[in-house]
Parts: sequence; structure tokens; C-alpha cells
Amino acid sequence: MIPAHEWQRLKLNTKRLQLLVIDESYAERALAFVMRNREALAEWEPERNEAYFTLESQRKLIQQDRLGMNEGQSIRFWLKLAGESDGELIGTASISNIVRGAFQSCHLGYRMDAAYRNSGYMTEALSHVVAFAFEQLNLHRIEANVMPRNAPSLKVCERLGFRREGLAHDYLRIAGKWEDHIHMVLLHPSWSER
Repeated sequence: MIPAHEWQRLKLNTKRLQLLVIDESYAERALAFVMRNREALAEWEPERNEAYFTLESQRKLIQQDRLGMNEGQSIRFWLKLAGESDGELIGTASISNIVRGAFQSCHLGYRMDAAYRNSGYMTEALSHVVAFAFEQLNLHRIEANVMPRNAPSLKVCERLGFRREGLAHDYLRIAGKWEDHIHMVLLHPSWSER
């Protein structure tokens, strides 16, 4: 388990990406990401009011993310291309709803800048996030819930070894409408031996 004070400096490096835990100094870049992808993400996310698309709102969301990390409940990585120190943020990968005790589980969420889709970046990033969840957080189970019509997202999960466990009807309210989601699960490969 990672002490809360160390989460603030957390960084994962892949071949082509850097996954960062950001602070409020990144709020303008976070806002640029959501503004650039406002239309592209709208059909996959909850409805957003105008306040969401402000610098103040993005600062507050970053503060909430850091609070969730300090409490051991969640962690959000922001993606940027490796080698670009001031580069734009191109996506997020989140571990949330971390439950300990007998469950040792979490939910996985992710979103990619429309300009960088279909390049393998998200699969690359999530392979490291999954390894982090299993190896550093010592979790047993990672759950991802994906709308059946989101074929690219389903492919990402399948490439990472997630299996379909069923269909959750009217699971989340997305873009103003209750949507079914396919429940995808990945188990820690060595926990079954414990």
C-alpha cells in the first residue's frame, strides 16, 4: 500500500506516455482537455452543466481527486505524451471506489482525447494502471462498466484480459439517458492461489 503523502508525486511511464497525478497548477490544461473534447465525450459521460467547463470547476475537481487519493478511495492519472514537459493532457485513467476488507476491488474508468484515439495509447496506459492496481495497491479485482455500443472501449478491456460478467440494465445515466452497461472484470492473476 502506498502512503498518502507519496501519491502526490506518483508518476507512471510507458513507452510513449507519462501518467501523472496532477495538482491545481494543471487546471488550465485540464480545462483545455475538456473543452477540446466537449462534443466527443458528451455521448459517453454524464450530462455536464456550463459550470463544469470553467477553470474554477476544474480546480475543484482536481482538489477532489487529491482528497480521494489521500483517503485511499481513488486515484486519477492524467495522460500526456512522453518527452513533452509542457505537453497537453490527452486523457485520463482512474481507479475509483476502492474497497478493502474481503472485497479488495475497484472500478476502472478512462477517456481519451478524440485526436489521439485508435492509436493504442489507452491500452498502453491502462496496462500500466492495471499493473499498478494489482502490484502497488494489492487489489484482487478490477471492474469496468462499458456501454454495449462503445465497441472501441470494449476492445480495450478485452485486450487487457477483462472478461464479461453480465449486463447491468439502466446502470448509469449518461448524456441524460439511463444506459445499459456490460460488466467487465479482471482478477489478479495470482490471488486465486492465495
